Amino acid sequence: MSRTIVTNETPAPASPLAFGPAHTLSILVNNQPGVLMRICQVFSRRGFNIDSLVVSEGRNPSFSRMTVGVSGDPQGLQQIIMQVNKLIDVIHCFEHTSENSVTKEMILIKIHCEGEKRSQALQICEHFGGKTVDLTPSSMIVMISGDSPKVDAAVTMFSQFQIIETVRTGKVVMARGEQPT
Repeated sequence: MSRTIVTNETPAPASPLAFGPAHTLSILVNNQPGVLMRICQVFSRRGFNIDSLVVSEGRNPSFSRMTVGVSGDPQGLQQIIMQVNKLIDVIHCFEHTSENSVTKEMILIKIHCEGEKRSQALQICEHFGGKTVDLTPSSMIVMISGDSPKVDAAVTMFSQFQIIETVRTGKVVMARGEQPT
């Protein structure tokens, strides 16, 4: 009796728009315990899935910046933004689009490669503007950064090797020009 074990490293079939189109929100909050939980509850109550989440302290340690990638019904998004903006520790919440912001993410890909296959892996890394961050006789770790389609394409290209594991950041976003994020 064979059993298939599915982990976060098991490739999943692509299902774009499974929960609706993707949206990227930037939320500036007071750096206090419990803020993230209250924000997540707003998304959960409205049936939105959080696809990616990046939280870090800002230049002023009293504030944190959250970049939240969500998918769900676009009709409910404005309601979520209004509800998040009403939370006590939230300074502001904005939706960002590709026209008004720069969005990037980063991935570390550990692959098994030896001998002549190594040069092929290095060519792929160079093509995507990546960098090798670790190298052993039998494996290498590559770091690629860019927009989501670029990161996805890199994973597809590296899948011709044995991918040992991947670690992917969520999206980070910054408003273009003089507009605050």
